[in-house]
Amino acid sequence: MNPIKILDDVYWVGGIDWNLRNFHGYLTQRGSTYNAYLIVDDAVTLIDTVKHYLTDEMLDRIAWIVDPSEIKYIVANHVEMDHSGALPRLMEICPDATIITSPQGEKGLRAHYRKDWNFKVVQSGEEVSIGARTLKFVLTPMVHWPDNMVCYSPSDKILFSNDAFGQHIATSERFDDQFYVDIIHEEAMKYYANIVLPYSQQVRKVLEDAATLDIEYIAPSHGIIWRSYVSWILEFYQRWAMNETDNKALIIYDTMWGSTEKIAYAIQKAFEIREIDTSMLLLKNNHMSDIMTEVLTARYICVGSPTLNKNMLPDVAAFLTYLKGLAPRNKVGLAFGSYGWGAQGVNDVDAVLRACDFDMIDKISTQYVPDAKALDEITKKVMEAL
Repeated sequence: MNPIKILDDVYWVGGIDWNLRNFHGYLTQRGSTYNAYLIVDDAVTLIDTVKHYLTDEMLDRIAWIVDPSEIKYIVANHVEMDHSGALPRLMEICPDATIITSPQGEKGLRAHYRKDWNFKVVQSGEEVSIGARTLKFVLTPMVHWPDNMVCYSPSDKILFSNDAFGQHIATSERFDDQFYVDIIHEEAMKYYANIVLPYSQQVRKVLEDAATLDIEYIAPSHGIIWRSYVSWILEFYQRWAMNETDNKALIIYDTMWGSTEKIAYAIQKAFEIREIDTSMLLLKNNHMSDIMTEVLTARYICVGSPTLNKNMLPDVAAFLTYLKGLAPRNKVGLAFGSYGWGAQGVNDVDAVLRACDFDMIDKISTQYVPDAKALDEITKKVMEAL
């Protein structure tokens, strides 16, 4: 397991999770990496670790450079186990090492692992000398946990950015100019939409702090290291954090007997006439985490369901629960659907979209199967609302 050199005395020593296909409920069709970084200085420093089952892989990579027992500092940017899972094994190998973490990081690590390790708690802006280098720490609470922080090495111009700027990609290539940039962008967008989006306000603060740093490398905790497209990804993060949208509509729905689908296509016709790009997303064929990637930058979010047992369909309810938790902003919502003897499903969809604080178009509801005249009226109604 060879390490990857980033700069002199700075190495990637993480683990590649080739088989990961689900991460916290969102699909990771391309797997992932858990990135750990080793800095060889007077005090050998490891930044983050890996999931527990990749501990040996990480230790093998470290051993190519130094004996793991020589590690003096372990920077724990985040408590979650995909970052900290190797800590118990690592602290058995280097029991005198000091874990550098945030105040909430210390609380979280003590609560999770119940170990009396050596901790050095840092505040935002605090610096720690490791020899020729001085590492600077910036607390980034709620991007996306209370304990989060990032680490910056001024002499290397590297920002070890924790979960910010990450992507779930399993690949032997480590740098943005070695891989397909369109895929990196897609996965970075998906990562933001499914993990970081609810904390966009905090991301804006991180971007302000990052603007004061001289950054040539961004080394996240997952995926590709940025070196050729640093300004590019910073610009995209700025856009996503500001909830900027494209003039695009998503029509997200499920259907029982095809009536709700007829309504969906009547709505799509209205957007097409208005020359607004549209995606049709049948929930049984599209995972909600992939849909959220498109939600990130879409202006119009149309959600449809028939009524089942005085409620919306379960997969529509699941998607809306997921959507509400991720808290997208600056959207226009539309609820639609058909019903037989009770119209509660559309009402429930409408209520959730309103709870998301969307600007709303009046809901569309039809009983039984809409005929051609009803579908034309739906198209006209949506066109008038756009």
